[in-house]
This record gives sequence, C-alpha cells and structure tokens, in this order.
Amino acid sequence: MIIDCQSHVFPRAYADLLTRNTSALRTNRVDSGIYLINYGDVQRFRLDLDSYSAERKLRDMDASGVDMSVISVNIPTPDMLDPDLASEGARICNDAVAELCARYPDRFIGLASLPLNDVPVAIAELDRAIDNLGLRGVFLPSRVEGAPLDAPQFEAFYAHVAARGVPLVLHPTVPVWGEAVKEHSMIPMMGFMVDTSFAMLRLILGGVMERHRTLEVLHPHVGGVLPYLMGRVLEQTEVKGRGRDHISQSPRETYKRVYLDLVSPDPLAIRYAYDFAGADRLLFGSDHPWVSIDAILDIVKALPVPATDKDKMLQGNAIKLFRID
Repeated sequence: MIIDCQSHVFPRAYADLLTRNTSALRTNRVDSGIYLINYGDVQRFRLDLDSYSAERKLRDMDASGVDMSVISVNIPTPDMLDPDLASEGARICNDAVAELCARYPDRFIGLASLPLNDVPVAIAELDRAIDNLGLRGVFLPSRVEGAPLDAPQFEAFYAHVAARGVPLVLHPTVPVWGEAVKEHSMIPMMGFMVDTSFAMLRLILGGVMERHRTLEVLHPHVGGVLPYLMGRVLEQTEVKGRGRDHISQSPRETYKRVYLDLVSPDPLAIRYAYDFAGADRLLFGSDHPWVSIDAILDIVKALPVPATDKDKMLQGNAIKLFRID
C-alpha cells in the first residue's frame, strides 16, 4: 500500500468565493475553471480547476500505484479572506473535502481548513470537521494574517488540537517578506521552504511544542531548510544561550517529535531527510498536482534502505499519524 500524504484539491465554490474578497488577496476568473490569484503585487498564481479534479487525481494515483491520498485545499487559506468570508470559506473547503472522502472512502482522507484569524470560530469549525465530517487533521499555514504561529492568540487553538489528538500539517504560503524575493520565481522556488522553516522554528523556540507535548506536526518538503541548518540553531541555543526564553530543552530534541514529508524531487534531499530524521518520522508525499507523483515516488522506491523502512515511509507512518483504519 502507498499513501500520499500531501495532495491538493480546489473546490469551484471556494474559487468563486475568492473572487468576492476585497483585501490584498484578489482573485479574477478569466475563463471557465481558470482563475488568477494575486497576493498583492508580490505573487500571482494561475489556478486551473481541471488540474485539481478528483478524476485527474484518481487517474494519476492509479498510474503511479498510489492507493490513498491525504487531500487538502491548496492555498490561499480562509484566514487570508475578509472577516465576513473566512468562516464561509472554511466551511466550503471542509464540506467539499468531506464529500470527496465520502464518495471515495478507500482513496481519500481529508484535512480541515480553518479561519484561524478568529480562533474561537476556528475551534468550532475544527470540531465540526472532525466530529461531523470525519476529517483527520488540520492544514496549517505558515502564518496567519501576518502573525507568527507562536503568537499568544493561538494558544487556545494548540491546546484544543493537542487535547483532541489531531495532527497539524504545515504548509507554505506567500511570505510577508515576499517582496524581497519576488523576482525570478524565487517565492515558490525557495521562499516557501524558508517560510515553513521559520514557522516550524517558531513553534519550537516559542515554546508551543514544549507546552503541548502531545502536539503532532508534519513539516513539509523534507523540513524546508531547517534540517540543514539545525547545527547552527543548536550552536546558537545550546552554546551561546540565545533564543531560549521559552524553551527548556534542545530544539533538536523537540524537532525529533516532528514528522517530515518527502516532497522534494531530489534524491540527495530525500536521503538527507532519511539520515537526519530516521524512517519513523518520514512520510511519502507528492504535492500533486503541482508535482508529478512519480517524480518523488520513484526516488523513494529507489532509496537504498531496508524494505521495512521504506514501508514505514510509504504507508506505515501515515497510517499512524492520520489514524487510518
């Protein structure tokens, strides 16, 4: 069995709702099923709903031998919308994901999108998504309305998530510092990876992971740049004593609790993730439809590691993290 832990959908109703937004995030429908999503003047993405269709996803899964995908609605997240649209957007996303999971129960399990700009409403929507819709985790953007993930207003949310045993799946969004790297397509090329690394490091250094020791987090794209820079983080925190105001243990020890997905079309990066985190903390993912499933799956299959480790990466860890029966 092969489980893809990062695969995206995009409901038409959510795309249409984006066109009603009046803040810096502006969306225009240019053709049937084609939208342009503008993050101010920093980044523009072309959204083609056909590429996100369940039919295409299932066809590509079958062609690659993937049995099940963990699906989520891709960025932009509902918290980026006008306040009067955020909760509506989250409901649209979660209802659409739940409908796909109900239609194809052996092929899809889903993650919830939340209006995290309003924590009480987000908690209520999380409970609805888990209890009523059967979703299995939370799609967590790397920032919320510019606020870092360790900001005090999110403390009640993390406490609730930890108590419920629901995994958080980090995902990049256009960074607040995107203006500095918007040329040459450097935001999706590298900005996303750095942004999620800052987000994960803030969850560690801000004490969120220590205060909520049962919190389960999946850090995407082989941990962005954080695994490669962990030695520098430790030299700063453990030798120089910096950045320790909210933590009592080594960031490396805390990070050992975090899962990494293998969304990187690079054998060296995936091998480094294996050596760094170990087989028990790695999950295969593709980022479909942004990336070809085989571009990553072929690398994982070819890794010169024990078959038992490969089995954990391809299915075992996902079954454990997302409570797949």
